[in-house]
Amino acid sequence: MKRLVFMGTPEFASTMLQALRAPNRAWEVVGVLTRADKPVGRGQEVAVSPVKAFALTHDLPVQQPRTLRQPEPLADLAALQPDVIVVAAYGLILPQTVLDLPRHGCLNVHASLLPRHRGAAPVAGALLAGDSVTGSTIMLMDAGMDTGPLLAQASLSITPGETRGELMGRLAQQGAELLVSTLPRWLAGDITPQPQDHSRATMTRPIAKSQGRIDWRVPAVQIARQLQAFQPWPGTFTTWHGRSLKINLAQAIPGDAAEPGLVLADAQGVSVVCGEGRLRLLELQLEGKRSLDALTFVRGQRGFVGSVLGADGDTPPMHT
Repeated sequence: MKRLVFMGTPEFASTMLQALRAPNRAWEVVGVLTRADKPVGRGQEVAVSPVKAFALTHDLPVQQPRTLRQPEPLADLAALQPDVIVVAAYGLILPQTVLDLPRHGCLNVHASLLPRHRGAAPVAGALLAGDSVTGSTIMLMDAGMDTGPLLAQASLSITPGETRGELMGRLAQQGAELLVSTLPRWLAGDITPQPQDHSRATMTRPIAKSQGRIDWRVPAVQIARQLQAFQPWPGTFTTWHGRSLKINLAQAIPGDAAEPGLVLADAQGVSVVCGEGRLRLLELQLEGKRSLDALTFVRGQRGFVGSVLGADGDTPPMHT
């Protein structure tokens, strides 16, 4: 039986680990590496990663190195004697010494159809680009950023209006299924890695909170994609009378460009003028308040219709 080490951190990665732990496999998970525990939220309480939580529940040995470039964590990893390492959204760069450690290499589960949307935020990248199809890739890792040869891929249609959180959940299940069907064939030597076409590559970067801020001068379609890409975090937000206002649900509709950010009301509901078209507001959340449907929000906030959103400067996004 092959000795497998798993590296991952968020819920997406936990789904992969659960699949690898299923019985009757040709491998044994002998160790788990995940990012160090960190304080989260306003209370700064220390939280463990979903991968660590699953590993501890199933009595899997856990290592949490802050780097893989120092002798001690490398020695701890080598002591596990892995035949293969599987990586999914780990969060640390693997140096060549780690890539060379297992005789069957290091495999990565990536949530896009490489070479499209390499990097840290492939699901958000697909939604922001307006892609209708994405998918999962199993890749043999090399020293580059998602540049290694491909072992297997599976496509997945993106549902209109689907958020990053929703799509990530479906991609996690797909990726886990692809992983457990590909891994036995790889270990048996039945797969020939296929090089990527680097000329077709696109790149994504880690999501920053500032990306959720709405610029009403851009087309409504682009803002609607922001809503999809940045749910559940950091959300999409603007300002109204100096307070942060989250747009939790909306849709792009045709409309004349007048004053970007202007809130209008008609028989169909409430909308905001954009650089091109309008954004129909469906759910809103004012700082310190709960999320409300747009009509309920408008009834409780006099002067909202006719105001200009984002006109009062850069107010930091609220923390909810």
